[in-house]
Amino acid sequence: MRHDFARSALALGLGWEAVLPLPPAEFRRDFSDQEWREVEVLLGEAEHVRVISERGRREDSYLDGGMETVNHCDLLIAVWDGEPSRGRGGTAEIVAYARELQRPLIIIDALTLAVRKEHFESLQVGNRHLAKLNALPSVPAGDLPAGADEGFRRVHAFHLKVDHAATHGAPHFRRLITATVGLHVTATALAAASLAFHLHHAAMPWGKLLCLFGALGVALVVRHHRHQHDWVRSRLAAEITRSALAIWGLPRAVRLFDDFDWAGLEPLRRSLDVLQRRSARTRPAPFDEFKQRYLRERIDGQRAYFARQESKAVPQLARLRLGFTVSSVLAIVFTAVYALHSTLAQPIAPPWVEMAIFGFGPIVLPVLAAGFISLISINDLHRRVARYREMHIRLEAARKEAAFVQTWGALERVIAKAERALLQEVFEWHSITSFSETH
Repeated sequence: MRHDFARSALALGLGWEAVLPLPPAEFRRDFSDQEWREVEVLLGEAEHVRVISERGRREDSYLDGGMETVNHCDLLIAVWDGEPSRGRGGTAEIVAYARELQRPLIIIDALTLAVRKEHFESLQVGNRHLAKLNALPSVPAGDLPAGADEGFRRVHAFHLKVDHAATHGAPHFRRLITATVGLHVTATALAAASLAFHLHHAAMPWGKLLCLFGALGVALVVRHHRHQHDWVRSRLAAEITRSALAIWGLPRAVRLFDDFDWAGLEPLRRSLDVLQRRSARTRPAPFDEFKQRYLRERIDGQRAYFARQESKAVPQLARLRLGFTVSSVLAIVFTAVYALHSTLAQPIAPPWVEMAIFGFGPIVLPVLAAGFISLISINDLHRRVARYREMHIRLEAARKEAAFVQTWGALERVIAKAERALLQEVFEWHSITSFSETH
């Protein structure tokens, strides 16, 4: 009975993944020699074999394996006689765990074969986020690698359209927030000019009022515009598929996405995992060809990307730092001059000095300095510059390691380290960008 699920899946043309509670050498002790030969055949046809515990207690390993199966399933099918477990990790305990999580259940009575369904109201068929991404307009595919299989073609086409949507649909929220800061600084400057230069024209208060209304309007747009979530999801999907395409063809697909939990993209992650594993089994790439393609297109491509981003961010950070420093120093100088003039017996200052240095400057310059330092924070420049430099160093190290490896195992370890570093950068970007309206 315990082999029937795998045989049925294979007979239907479905893929299957084996979750072993113990290493195969230890696991085979629970089977006769004839049964184990059948198991080995089935394991050879599995798309992925995962061992839950290498050194744990036998009973604990069976329990962990069953719970991990429940954690990763959409629907649990259990053949159970309804009796309590005869040992730790038995069917009764796993069914109880699935019920506690309210997983959809199909329970087949082991004696009567009667079928009972539970929690089917929570069964998710399809996913609205993935359906929305799939519904994006297609983009011309361009040149594909020689010998690309159907799975690669599908993922490549999907990547092109989500990347196009993310690139052309960016809502530029940082620019909107920058506009809010600029409008507030302008409103302050108008108010200070009215007082310092005795500008009592009707246009001044109306100009200040328009600036304040404009800043409030932009802030409301940033707060309530929901287009940002679609854009972030498209960019995440583009980067995840970019990573998947970069490692397409590895004999043993590296499972990069298991540790990342991005709301709305779990179905995409699982689909990529299945397609990669099938491709890795049926059409593994030649070692030298794959390595050179990965170095050229992924490592060198990402190094060039981070270098470009750094070349843009560093001058921007330098300009904002200069603006903050100049504004702060001038504010200190103007305030000090005003304080000394007020304290010491000095001749009456010229009118332009009183208006510009004693009145306007000490009010506007601190606000301007605060604006500059706010823009540094809004654009996340300190972190971005440091991160770009760190990623360049890590990718350079990965390139050197990959250039000298001679085996698939060593290359997989280098690739896993590099790809997880790149995905971690995407994760940081996602965490910051998703909540940019809180600035």
